[in-house]
Amino acid sequence: MRIPKHIGIIPDGNRRWAVDKGMGKEAGYENGISPGMVLYHLCRKLGIKEMTFYGFTVDNTKRPAVQRDAFSKACVKAVEELSKEDAELLVLGKTTSAMFPKELKPYTSRHQFGSGGIKINFLVNYSWEWDLGLHDGAIGPALKTADVSRIDLVIRWGGRRRLSGFLPVQSVYSDMYVIDDYWPDFTPQHVYDAIEWYSRQDVTLGG
Repeated sequence: MRIPKHIGIIPDGNRRWAVDKGMGKEAGYENGISPGMVLYHLCRKLGIKEMTFYGFTVDNTKRPAVQRDAFSKACVKAVEELSKEDAELLVLGKTTSAMFPKELKPYTSRHQFGSGGIKINFLVNYSWEWDLGLHDGAIGPALKTADVSRIDLVIRWGGRRRLSGFLPVQSVYSDMYVIDDYWPDFTPQHVYDAIEWYSRQDVTLGG
């Protein structure tokens, strides 16, 4: 199979999964941490060089406080777990907002943990407007996620057929693979199927 260098991960469906299980919507986020760690180890095994996880967006913070608290805690725990692995870790998002978890501020410059070897970007309190420095309709002079490379393949769980503001510059030529299963129901086969599909795409980058 042709392996993408950089994959984007949109782990959607946590709230719907929780409701289906008879739980409160906020309960779904905690159950999304373990799949992320399994995915990390799988990507290392496959030789993927860079991963970007969509944690939560500025728009997500409009949700009820109990949900905001749950997804913020889940992102903190996920980043702390990843910091115990071999990775070059970077958290990106609007740090000036009270919605940005203070526990993650030490991770907002890239650091190598363990032996490094795979770049992991984690988008927290992220918005595309912030990324582009958009102000009164004008784009700012520098991309705030400039350290993140172009994405080859975006994988989205939860069945939605949209990017939801995910890294608009880096994903401009990404192939997008949608999985109908919710993120907490992640299985490694989802990734194998996505990469097998990606291998069959004609990647021309417009040429």
